[in-house]
This record gives sequence, structure tokens and C-alpha cells, in this order.
Amino acid sequence: MRIAMIGTGYVGLVSGACFSDFGHDVICVDKDAEKIAALERGVMPIYEPGLDRLVASNVRGGRLSFTTDTATAVAGADAVFIAVGTPSRRGDGHADLSYVFAAAEEIAASLTGSTVVVTKSTVPVGTGDEVERIIRETSPDAEAWVVSNPEFLREGAAIEDFKRPDRIVIGADDERGRAIMREVYRPLYLNKAPLLFTSRRSAELIKYAANAFLATKITFINEMADLCEKVGGDVQDVAQGIGLDNRIGGKFLHAGPGYGGSCFPKDTLALLKTAEDYESPLRIVEAVASVNDQRKRAMGRRVIQALGGDARGKTVALLGLTFKPNTDDMRDAPSIAIVQALEDAGAVVRAFDPEGVEQAKPLMKSVTFCATPYDAANGADAAVLVTEWDVLRALDLRRLAAKMAQPILVDLRNVYSPQDAAAAGFQYSGIGRA
Repeated sequence: MRIAMIGTGYVGLVSGACFSDFGHDVICVDKDAEKIAALERGVMPIYEPGLDRLVASNVRGGRLSFTTDTATAVAGADAVFIAVGTPSRRGDGHADLSYVFAAAEEIAASLTGSTVVVTKSTVPVGTGDEVERIIRETSPDAEAWVVSNPEFLREGAAIEDFKRPDRIVIGADDERGRAIMREVYRPLYLNKAPLLFTSRRSAELIKYAANAFLATKITFINEMADLCEKVGGDVQDVAQGIGLDNRIGGKFLHAGPGYGGSCFPKDTLALLKTAEDYESPLRIVEAVASVNDQRKRAMGRRVIQALGGDARGKTVALLGLTFKPNTDDMRDAPSIAIVQALEDAGAVVRAFDPEGVEQAKPLMKSVTFCATPYDAANGADAAVLVTEWDVLRALDLRRLAAKMAQPILVDLRNVYSPQDAAAAGFQYSGIGRA
């Protein structure tokens, strides 16, 4: 099938590359000519393990190409995916749908033949109705059906998630749209991937509901970690104990400094705004978003407490900056709030991250970035493990401690045991451990 992917951000590029790997003919479109030129040279705009090889393979095979020309890509396409950004709108927190609607107008003006227009972007309920209205108004004679197909890709594991999904959700109100989408996903359907057909509005809600629920699990275990510290428990034991209940499961029960990234903060806020608009408040989600915001800065105060309550003039080494490992994404990363809290308290911050430094630099202008974790720790009064990259899971703790002015380790991901840290000479502070 011929597929046009509008947008070469995280979702669009990964989805386009994977569809082409299924054998479809895919054209990825972006208005940024420099980004398209870089992609044609094999330079990826994001860090995602294996993406560069997947793109290169399908470009060589003639199944994947890039352009800035929307009209050429859309003309004759069987399916056109809208995969543009929907950031939180400045001022009120609603999802900014201007890029989605602009893409819909351009698509409508270029449609030829029977086409399904698919919103892959994460959008509030009812967005598909507006996309359909725009298409009908712009091209009244177009034979097109609007479908919602939310993505469930984890940064750092996106290719695996796309090719071996838990489920594929397709929201379509017309059988012709459903038929085209069955053909688009036929390779996965043959591999027994669950294909869930719903109404368009239900599909739009499923994405937000899923992210809000996962954010709730993270926030729940983080608050339990605080209680564990007060009563003498160990949050890792608690998480294992409740996670073994198959009604709950162990995923997203890892205590830490709070969630960040491109999805959970933005999507929980957008869901709350939708609930407000429909006068159907989501009190649990409101609490989740509030607690998570407060937690990030509280992690900075935790470091100050480990330093004896006074960070002025002291040096802190942050190990890991991105919101999670295996991505260069700094959006709403806990490290941002931690750096701000430490600098407000008069600390000097040095940092190491294997992939996120270039993205972090504009957000942390006073931070000194180092080539290795040991360089960051050199002369530091405390080391703070913020992101559990593999390289930070295998540190030589004795070497790290020897580099420091004071061997204090604040482990915000519970990577190391208190016993191992103590054996290396560290004063240790973990999360949810008395």
C-alpha cells in the first residue's frame, strides 16, 4: 500500500520506518527542509536504538523516502497519517491542535482516489470530528474516511513496541475506513497482534486514559516510597509484593523522582482540560499531576538534605539527565527541576548523560557537562543518580567514591543496594528505603 506520513518527529519517523519494513511504500513529509535533507543523508533527528539502521535499510530497498512536498506524498496514497506535534497550549494547558488542523487542510487539498486519513497524533476526544469537517469543507468531493489510530510507543523501545504491540487500536465509524486499516496492519494481524476496532471517539479516549492510568501507578508507588521511609519499610519489597498480584502487575511500580517525557505530563494535563470542558472532573488524575510536579523539586531538597541541609558552594554531580534511559528526550525530565532547586540553594552542578547533553544544554545553562560519570564526580560533594542508563548501572563505585570530595550517593532510581554503596565507602540515600 502507499502510505504518506505527515510529520517526521518521534511517532511519525518510527511509524513510517516500521510500515516500510512491512513492505508498504512510505513517504515521510516534513516542512523542515533541513530535517528532510538530514534524513536523506541518514542523520536521525532523535536518538532511538536501531532507528538509523531501520531507516537506512528501507531507504536502500526503495520503500521509504522523504519530502517537503505534501501534495506529492498525499496524491494517490491509500492512507495518510497525521503524526504532527500536539504540545500543551501555552496559557491554558489544552492540547495545541493547530498543527493537526493545518495538516488536515493540506491533505484535503491534495486528495485523489479513495483514502483513509488517520490521526496518529495524540489528540483530545472529538478531534477526528473536526478533521473530518475540515476535509469535507476543503474538498467536498473527496472520497476520504477519517480514522483514529493512537500510538503506544515507549521511547527507547519504540521499534519493538510497533512490531510486537500489546494491541492496535483503530477508531473508525465507517466500514470502508476499517477495511483499509486492516490492510495497513495486515502483517501484524497475521502475527496475531490484537486488532481492536472501536468508535473514533473511544479510540481518542483510550490513549489518554492509558497514559493517565500508568502515570497514576508511578505516582502511587512514589508516594508509597515516602511512607516506607517514614515507617521503616523498603519500597522495592512493597512493589514486588503488590506487583505479583496479576490484577496489578509489576510494570510502572518502580519508585523514582517522578515521571516526565513527551506523553505523561502533556496527556494527563490535556485529559484534565477535556474533563473540565465537559464538567466531568477527574479528581484522581488531578492529584496525580499535582503530586508529580511537587515530587521533582522535592528530589532537589532530598539532595540538599543529604549534604547536611546546606548546599551553598558545594558541587553536585548529576548522573543521567533524560527523563528515562535510551532516549535523548529532555521534555519534563525530573533533572530540570532538580538542577533548579540545587542552583537556587547555591550549589554548583556538574552532569553526565550519554545521549541527552545537546538537548539539556539550552535548559541548564549554568551546568558543566562532562564526558564521563567519573569526570562529573571529580571533586563533587554528592553524586545523584537520576536516570538509570546501562552505563550508570555498572559504575565502579569505589572509583567513583575516590574521585569525590565527599562520598555521598543519592540514588533516585534504587539502582545500587545500600550494602554495596556502603562497602564502596559511600554515605547512601535511596528512594523508599529507611
